[in-house]
Amino acid sequence: MDILVGLQWGDEGKGKFIDHICSQYDIVARFNGGANAGHSIYYNGEKVTLKLLPSGVFYPNTMNVIGTGVVVNPIQLQQEIEQLMALDATLALPKRLLLSAKAHLVLPTYAYFDQFYEAHPDYRTIGTTKNGIAPAYAAKILRQNLRVGDIYSAQFTSELQAILARQYRELEQLQCDLPPLKEMEAAYMDGIAFLKTLLITDTELYVNQALNEGKKVLAEGAQATMLDIDHGTYPYVTSSSTVAGGACTGLGVSPKKVGEIFGVTKAYTTRVGEGIFPTELTGAEAEQLRIKGGEFGSNTKRPRRVGWLDLPALKYACMVNGVTQLIVTKGDILSDREEVPVCTHYEVEGKKQAYFRVHQDEKTTQAIYQSFEGWTGDFTQIKTENQVPLAYKAYLNFIAQTVGVPVTYLSTGPQREEILKLKGD
Repeated sequence: MDILVGLQWGDEGKGKFIDHICSQYDIVARFNGGANAGHSIYYNGEKVTLKLLPSGVFYPNTMNVIGTGVVVNPIQLQQEIEQLMALDATLALPKRLLLSAKAHLVLPTYAYFDQFYEAHPDYRTIGTTKNGIAPAYAAKILRQNLRVGDIYSAQFTSELQAILARQYRELEQLQCDLPPLKEMEAAYMDGIAFLKTLLITDTELYVNQALNEGKKVLAEGAQATMLDIDHGTYPYVTSSSTVAGGACTGLGVSPKKVGEIFGVTKAYTTRVGEGIFPTELTGAEAEQLRIKGGEFGSNTKRPRRVGWLDLPALKYACMVNGVTQLIVTKGDILSDREEVPVCTHYEVEGKKQAYFRVHQDEKTTQAIYQSFEGWTGDFTQIKTENQVPLAYKAYLNFIAQTVGVPVTYLSTGPQREEILKLKGD
């Protein structure tokens, strides 16, 4: 099993790279997160955002798995599937999608708790998408949630109604603006009815059997390393394990069966929401980079914070994941600059620091930069490694040497075919 992870704070272009290599795999399996993240892929000239679905959905011979580590909102999953089928009915998606019976459900009340926590002054403002993902994982850990496989239980409807009624009362006491409970429940039960039309199974058995038969599996993660619940910039993180180790727990696969670990990074850095960002740009320069790079959430449309490439953070992410291959995206966005700064170290309380530490204080962290000669050219015309601008090659070589991982692929533009595999020296 190979694994693909994001190495920054998300939005690195993971979906596009997965889409590019999907034809090499029999199965693409999503191992974490919920509908709070979006992978953007261009299909038939249209930009498609996948939120819950694995990125192998566009390849007719690829099976897709939503694993146990994912939290599933049935209403959002139904909408996503129906939108894709409307785009191309030949995808025959329901027949090529397996959903883990052990995956947890996102109940309709969870989004309202999410909204309350984000708005209330007594709680931290994290900058979530307010999709109810954290409450779903919290209920999972509290052992108070329902799982996908429970929908076949004779007690499911009564258990769901009891939970919704209790949580609805709590939300009323918090003075949340709510739709009628019966409407909320009815809409959710429609989503549950749709779930029952899908293939629900013990996906860990399916994936392990496929690996034992010699089939190739690609594990796909949502969000990214610096948003990992344990290893990210807590508390401004997501609610699940986003690192390579999370693929093993999220899919039920032994680490002994892991092969390549692909790590995706932009040629610069972005993040959404609150939290430390040592290389962040502000003002006109930030806005110029944001607009040129289209740095607005694929799911939420929120403007992303932008900054220069942060190598201490990238080194940390490569270490935590055990990355074997680097994929670099959006180098074209930095074209036509005289020079491109890169953060090589931090200065923290007068001392030089080469690795990111998630507990460090932004106020005492000063980025140390090294500038590189800028590059020019139309990246969409790059078809071979020899056409990559020399200055950009020097930039990439420095990244590879600093983090100790070879750069093996470059994105050269937004379209799905605009990606180049590097042969190396």
